[in-house]
Formats: sequence, structure tokens, C-alpha cells
Amino acid sequence: MIRCHKTNFYATKTDTDRLFACNRLSAEIWNACLLSAKDYSLANEGKWIGKSQLQAEMKGRFLLHSQSVQAVCHKYLFARDSARAARLKGYKAKYPYKTKKNYNTKWVDKAFKVFLNGKIELSMGTFDGKRQKPITIWCKDVPKGDIKEIELVYDRGLMVSMSYDDYAAEAKASGTSRVAVDLGEIHSIAAFCENGESLIVTGRKLRSIHRLRNKKLAELQRLMSRCKKGSRQWRRYNKAKQYILSKSEKQLKDALHKSSRKFADWCLANAVGEVAVGKVEGVQRNAKGKLRKKESQKLSNWAFDRLQKYMEYKLKALGVAMSKIDESYTTQTCPVCGKRKKTSGRIYKCKCSYSCHRDIHGARNILSKHINSGWITYVADIENTTYLRIA
Repeated sequence: MIRCHKTNFYATKTDTDRLFACNRLSAEIWNACLLSAKDYSLANEGKWIGKSQLQAEMKGRFLLHSQSVQAVCHKYLFARDSARAARLKGYKAKYPYKTKKNYNTKWVDKAFKVFLNGKIELSMGTFDGKRQKPITIWCKDVPKGDIKEIELVYDRGLMVSMSYDDYAAEAKASGTSRVAVDLGEIHSIAAFCENGESLIVTGRKLRSIHRLRNKKLAELQRLMSRCKKGSRQWRRYNKAKQYILSKSEKQLKDALHKSSRKFADWCLANAVGEVAVGKVEGVQRNAKGKLRKKESQKLSNWAFDRLQKYMEYKLKALGVAMSKIDESYTTQTCPVCGKRKKTSGRIYKCKCSYSCHRDIHGARNILSKHINSGWITYVADIENTTYLRIA
């Protein structure tokens, strides 16, 4: 299974300066891709430049390994094609147009060498017929497995992100039970299994991290607005701002991993073989201009896509299949009488005397839609509800 590992490293001052120069060169390549794509489109009646043509125009122009140059070209093409796909779906996505001053550099395939003592040599390729001296870095925490690519990233300092294959064989699901998940902002995960077991993973930790981050950022932005941009005091405030952003990002990533791990362990304990997750994409986009400032901020903070990705790869390691289905009206519809009712509390109550926890009710209806090809009916009684919170 392909995994990712981000870690610090040690390098001499000369090599560190060369690494910073690599990221500046990658930014120049990105800017050159933008310019070449624009010129090609103007010269060919609006047609887009292709992969081979773009790589040919970038070849031999920059003091970087050829595969590192190609990696930037591929990122540009991916961003362009992704924007087009989003626009075809009706989203207001912009094509890549911004120039950059720094951009992550990537070494793939045979562009690097990893030694057993933690030494890593990053090739700079050949320029003007001369083999360039490689950049040497030292990592204490090198992952075990076949390293596929190394990317140079910046997070209050240079770090390397390694994608590697750990050779772990994908397990086969031991059970056949089906589970549906309703993702939420108050409760990160609400799940219901067809055997009657249900799970709620609270999102209190995530909300507290967001609240503190937003509070501190507002204070710093207020102070920075009173300073001249680029002044000594402004730079101090900006450094503090970057520290808060970096720290909160690590805390959020840790909390999301813990939440998805608790769900994966619960699935393993209940012999789950299939998971259906309600689609929540576009919830913020569809509510634009309809909510108050605080509600809009909560929705923008909601990292449901990252949580879904973490859940998916953890379940994949267990051999559990995960799919997404439409969750329209699952929170409003009563599974007993079929009537719809909007609820504002945490308990869903219907006139037919049916009542249930709002999030478990939504998860159970999602499971019903998954089992019954889109129809909402009563699936099973709730035998037990497990409440979990992350430390």
C-alpha cells in the first residue's frame, strides 16, 4: 500500500541554499508553463497545449533533474484538467493563472538514492552536457519500504515528504455487515450497522482547535492591520501567525487521524465488509449567502473531505470497501411513515411517535438508501450506541 511520510532532515548550509534554489526554480518552471500554455492557445485558435508539447518546451531550460521539471508540468496539466472537470459540473473553478515565487520540487523514480544510514542523494541531472553535483541530505526517520518519490515542502522550515510502498498486502474483509456513515460538524462521524450497533465520534476536539485558531488569527490580523506591511513589527506578527497556522494544522491532522482510526477499529470489531458514506460535497457552496457569519465559518472549517480520505485508506487496509451515495433528505425523512420534517434539535421526532438521535437517524436512512436502491424504509432497531471522543 502506498503511504506518505513527512519528516525533517539535516543538510549543510550550501546544500540547504541549493534546496531553496530548487523551489525557486520549480516556481520559474510553473510560471513558464503558464506562459507557454497561453502563447500556444493564442497561436492555435484557443487549443490547449498537450503533455508532450509542454514537456518539450521545458526540456533543457532549467538546472534541475529532467523528471523534476516534468513533475511541475504534470502538476500544471492536472490543475488545468481538474478545473475544466469542475466547470463542466457547474462549479465556479478558475484555471491556473497565478505566478509563484516558490514551488515544491519533486524527485521521482531514479532521480534519488537512499542509503541504509539515512543518507539521501537528490540528483540535479545534466545541464549543458555536464553532470551536476547531487544534493545530500540526512534523515533519521526514513520509512521502511520502496520509496517512490520525494517532495521538498516548506512548513516553517524545509521538510521532505516521501511516498513509499510498505509492501503490506491488502487484507480481505472478515465480515459481511454493512454500515452507513453520516458526517457532521458537531459529531464528526455517526455510523449505523445493520446488526443494530451504532457509533458516534464527537467532533468537540476539532471544534475547539478551530475556535482557538480563529480567535488568535483575528487578534493578530487586527494588530497587523495597524502596522506598515513589511515593517519589523509586521514581520513579527506574521511569524506568529504562521506558527499558529502550522501548529493548528498539525493538531487538526492528528485529530482527524484519531477519529478515522476509532471508526476503522469499530468496523473491525463489528465484522463490517462494506461502508456507505453520504455525499456532503457542495454543502457550503449551496448555502452561500443564506447563513450567518458564525455558521458560515463553521462550514468552512469542516474538513469532511480529508476525513473521508483518511477513513477510505484505513478501511482499504482492512479490506473494507467504501462508497459514496446521495444523502438527500435522509435527516428529514421519517423511515416509518415516510413524511419529511425539518428538525433543529439533536433528537428527531415525528408525529407517528418515531424518535431517534438526529445523526444516527441520518446514518440509518443512508444505510436504507444504500440497501434499497435509494428508498428510505425502517432498517433495524438500535441495539447499542457507542460514544467515543478523542483526547
